[in-house]
Amino acid sequence: MTTVRPPADAPAQAAALEDEDSGYHKSLRPRQLQMIAIGGAIGTGLFLGAGGRLASAGPGLFIVYAICGVFVFFILRALGELVLHRPSSGSFVSYAREFYGEKLAFAVGWMYFFHWCMTGIVDITAIATYVHYWGAFEAIPQWLIALVSLAVVVSINLVSVKWFGELEFWAALIKVIALVTFLIVGTVFLAGRFKIDGQVTGPSVIADHGGLFPAGLLPLVLVTTGVVFAYAAVELVGTAAGEAENPEKIMPRAINSVIARIALFYVGSLVLLALLLPYTAFKNGESPFVTFFSRLGVDGAGSVMNLVVLTAAFSSLNAGLYSTGRILRSMSMNGSAPTIAARMSRGGVPYVGILATGAVALIGVGLNAVVPEQAFEIVLNMSALGTIFAWTAIVVCQLQLWRWSRTGRAERPSFRLIGAPYTSFATLVFLATVVVLMACSDDHVQRGAVLAMVVIMAPALVGGWFLARKRVLQIAEIRQGITGQFPVLAERPRRESGDPVVILDKPDEE
Repeated sequence: MTTVRPPADAPAQAAALEDEDSGYHKSLRPRQLQMIAIGGAIGTGLFLGAGGRLASAGPGLFIVYAICGVFVFFILRALGELVLHRPSSGSFVSYAREFYGEKLAFAVGWMYFFHWCMTGIVDITAIATYVHYWGAFEAIPQWLIALVSLAVVVSINLVSVKWFGELEFWAALIKVIALVTFLIVGTVFLAGRFKIDGQVTGPSVIADHGGLFPAGLLPLVLVTTGVVFAYAAVELVGTAAGEAENPEKIMPRAINSVIARIALFYVGSLVLLALLLPYTAFKNGESPFVTFFSRLGVDGAGSVMNLVVLTAAFSSLNAGLYSTGRILRSMSMNGSAPTIAARMSRGGVPYVGILATGAVALIGVGLNAVVPEQAFEIVLNMSALGTIFAWTAIVVCQLQLWRWSRTGRAERPSFRLIGAPYTSFATLVFLATVVVLMACSDDHVQRGAVLAMVVIMAPALVGGWFLARKRVLQIAEIRQGITGQFPVLAERPRRESGDPVVILDKPDEE
């Protein structure tokens, strides 16, 4: 069957991009989006990972968090500029398609899917670790706890976006209250010079145990990957904006407040921890906040904080399933993922993508059964690379928007990345440096993650592109008009209005 179609014009292309968001219910309220922005910046990387990093790098860890936090703020400002240019639940995958074409969108989408699958494994591993804190659950295998937690959160995400929003709102609120409580209690102990485990709190805690850098500067450099993971999920606010009411009003406020939260919750918490307990008191596999409250001698304080960090892990897992479901649907509608991934439930939920992410996360259940002690670090480093890839895509898309604005092809919104394009290039250099540090690390897990990305993921993406290319190009051709044999660049030639119409075979329905 053939159809007669006029050539694509700019409004038609814009409409095609907006079609990716059809079927979603604009059900997220401003309070929920604000809390998603807050909760995205407080996750497993801080609540669990900071303990091991304090133990290995020492009290100067807060410096690494502060430096990384500045670049995370730049990335969020770049994302905010893209979102106000065009809100989309496809987030930076949709922007990669708009600014660079199908190849980059394909790679970014699948890398982000991979990232959240790995993050899901990190989260269910963290949940199992937290549950084992209570002696009553030690007899339950770690893999079984991981499996049950995965099943619960997948079920919640399959109901509706309202359920996701409410769960994320309350989980983020609990995390904020817990951290504020720690900051208040810790400040009281510090100001009152109270003793913890017989040691007076204050600068002497650092001075008596080797200073800010007891093991030198190298350990601080080596923990940068874990710090990057701690900030993972801040980009979720861009995905959520596609299902929010009035994103142009609430996005700037939500993003601008991130830098204050980073300074308070991350840097402030780590400075306080370093002044309250010697770095040798912390250990891998236990939240530093649980360590602190347990040392106070108050019955149940450690258990309450452990419950809070358990909530944080559930929140992170919840956010990951939400995000990948939307990303996979955007990819499916443009040919990069199987057609089935575009299916929506009556509640406006892309359930196939959510189930697919949950299915891949089952690998984590196996890791928790085979290597429970190493499961967290193995997948953390793999996930960090996925995060870096996603953040890089955000920045390069913002750079392209900046370039287009210089030629009059597009208009930048009033909310934009500060100092662009210089801050954009600085951020890209920072992200590249982190990858180089991983590749040159003495840690075989970090080196292995980079090697696996080059040896396994890169060929898989190339092979996947050639398998999906025909369908991707058919859909792109219909959306954008004839552009030659390989219409994969954003700068596509356009016909003038007087040119003849194009006769195309309609692609088969799948």
